[in-house]
Amino acid sequence: MTTTLAAKIARDYGTPALVIDMDRVERNIARVQRLCDAAGVANRPHIKTHKSPVLAQLQIAAGARGITCQKLGEAEIMAAAGLDDILISYNLIGEEKIARLGALLASTKVTVAADNPVVIDNLAPAAARAGRPLGVVVECDTGRKRAGVETPAEAIALARQIAATPGLTFAGFLLYPTEDGWPQAQRFYDEALAGVRQAGLEAAIVSTGGSPNLKHVGELKGATEHRPGTYVYNDRMQVAAGVATWDDCALHVYTTVVSRAAPDRGIIDAGSKTLTADTGGLDGFGLILDHPQARIARFAEEHGFLDLSKSNTRPEVGDVLRVVPNHVCVVVNMADEVVMVRGDDIIGTLPVAARGRLR
Repeated sequence: MTTTLAAKIARDYGTPALVIDMDRVERNIARVQRLCDAAGVANRPHIKTHKSPVLAQLQIAAGARGITCQKLGEAEIMAAAGLDDILISYNLIGEEKIARLGALLASTKVTVAADNPVVIDNLAPAAARAGRPLGVVVECDTGRKRAGVETPAEAIALARQIAATPGLTFAGFLLYPTEDGWPQAQRFYDEALAGVRQAGLEAAIVSTGGSPNLKHVGELKGATEHRPGTYVYNDRMQVAAGVATWDDCALHVYTTVVSRAAPDRGIIDAGSKTLTADTGGLDGFGLILDHPQARIARFAEEHGFLDLSKSNTRPEVGDVLRVVPNHVCVVVNMADEVVMVRGDDIIGTLPVAARGRLR
């Protein structure tokens, strides 16, 4: 990056601005596709990070089998852009969502996740409305303690319920092992698979995730696909997890120093509305590439508070800084568009088409 590019961004778009290096984006897409191919599992990238049909299509063109969405609204945006084979990795419930799911299923290949009998009971009308079967994977918790059944017995029972429900098809299992919990996930999966086979069922999809687990792709024996998302841009958390380098971080927040009221502190124009308050368990709220010893110590909505006490170099008012965010997914969801660059050239903007899809 040269000062010329920073000046162009500030002049043409203002700051704070989200800027993606398309060379790095394409390199990240190719690298993870090669990783999945070498492991013998399909790549089903999660679009929650970029929320862009354009980038999803780049991932498909590179070899991804389909995409993953976390929200029905995201899936609708992707399907409207021509993307097919969509996994919605979240429990869907409520008449409004089920009606929309049925409309989506009528024209798009969709698979959904479920981890309880109530969700399964509510899915059948979607298949009836679409006039075609709806595949359902059972979400399994193997240590993260969020959604997912906690025992193989529960997974087997749900698989049987899915298979017995008119219009629904048992499609397999959805797992998101902890980074050190793959042996536990293997035991869970092996027991669940044996149980569904005893019921005369097969798991066509065995889906693992996500970007922090890229070092484990293919480690689960029987896995058919992996669901990485953050890898398309990467962030400070992925670097800390050892699955990316700073050179792999394709999105930078460009932000201007607007105040230097004292020698050891300053204010940037990227506050919690831009970088978000998600620390990701890290110190501060992002890495300032131009002054790596400086800290973004705290936020107001429009103010980022710089702690310069340990920084050998200190920015001046008017300087445009580049920040690698802690958690890029939530940062992208705050913006309507990102600026695309190659080298020092601005090549256009990209809408964050599926941002803000709360349902």
